[in-house]
Amino acid sequence: MSALVVHPLDKPLVGGVPVPHDGVVAQRAIVLASLCDGVSELRGVPRTDDVVLTTNAIRALGLAIDDTVKGVLRITGKGLFGLTVPARPIDCGPSGGTARLLAGLLAAQAFRAELVGDAASLADVVPALSARGARIEGESLPLVIGPLADGAALAELEWASGSPSPDVKGAILLSGFRAHGTTWFKEPSVSRDHTERMMHALGVPLRTMGAMVELDPAGWDGAMTPFAMDVPGDVSAAAYLLVAAQMFAGSRVTVRNVGTNPTRTGFCEVARQMGAGIELVTTGETVGEPVGAITSFYAPTRGVVVGGELVPRAEAEIPILCALAARARGTTTVRDAAALRAPGRDVLDVTATVLREFGVTTEALDDGIRVEGREGPLLPAVVPSGGDARTVMLAAVLALAGKAPSRIEDCDGLGTTFPRFVGTLRALGARIDVES
Repeated sequence: MSALVVHPLDKPLVGGVPVPHDGVVAQRAIVLASLCDGVSELRGVPRTDDVVLTTNAIRALGLAIDDTVKGVLRITGKGLFGLTVPARPIDCGPSGGTARLLAGLLAAQAFRAELVGDAASLADVVPALSARGARIEGESLPLVIGPLADGAALAELEWASGSPSPDVKGAILLSGFRAHGTTWFKEPSVSRDHTERMMHALGVPLRTMGAMVELDPAGWDGAMTPFAMDVPGDVSAAAYLLVAAQMFAGSRVTVRNVGTNPTRTGFCEVARQMGAGIELVTTGETVGEPVGAITSFYAPTRGVVVGGELVPRAEAEIPILCALAARARGTTTVRDAAALRAPGRDVLDVTATVLREFGVTTEALDDGIRVEGREGPLLPAVVPSGGDARTVMLAAVLALAGKAPSRIEDCDGLGTTFPRFVGTLRALGARIDVES
């Protein structure tokens, strides 16, 4: 597809649907499976950039990964000491998360490895790894890591991060697996804790105390049992459908088999504060990750102020929360979201630009965004997405509340992020035309 024409809703959205599997969870499961002793099976693995890059990196480090069945990875781990020197530099592409996790994984190795790619600076993680004795050249890609000297090991580390960062946290915890001494990591507020939950489920000697995580390998044999995991649905993808249900009275949409990890569902808390109808039910878990269903039903909404510790738990969903704010009564202000102003793609500016196309008064702030709710239908718009799938989905949801059809251009990025986005909205009752 190259363009979408989204028609305003003329009836409620109703139904129960799945969403794409969570690439953030899958990426961490791949790394941890590589350190188990035996074959782990991951089912429902998405083909996101981060997942593909991480899979290729683990292969480059000498491990066998069978992907002959679509959506399934069978990873043959060789324990903590089973990685081998890569034959060539490992490409991390644009994925800063991949680069950070690999840096932590490689910091304790007795061989040299080089990470290359387009990711931004790794100055948030390199000093921490260096402080415990890792040999690292540079603070941005390309990055040369190791080898540790013969008989040397990483030392214990107590590190306080200046901002919540699940990737920095994950890297430092991975480096602690083979360290001689305890790892303490503290962040200002709790960021996504997928890494900790999976480690704990696999028997890693890890404790969490609020925003502090402690990993003490003393007395641990380093063995992790291979595991099977059904990767849960991505709550960030679900958020677009759940907000869409707020665009027309009488709508009720349920997203099934989705991750309900509290460090990822801050979006639901903000929506409830605004008055939206949101119900979350956890029905089980997989390798420490809670899974369940989230239902959204139409209710009148009001503007709120969002900031503090809630923002890291809703960070990825701030743009679609702004779509909800556009239909709320009054003003919604988001603060403490400076992390969304990353070099190369300023999410706050992009969000503000899209909202303005639909006639919504919006101001991008230094560390957030302010949105004035608009009564009545939104203006029809022509939105050039720049190939970004999340911009496409944001514009599509806003277009459902328009007074005439809207056109969204350059939509091919949906193919990796949410391949069935259009079909899913159609199944719920939306009318969307695809133009090639």
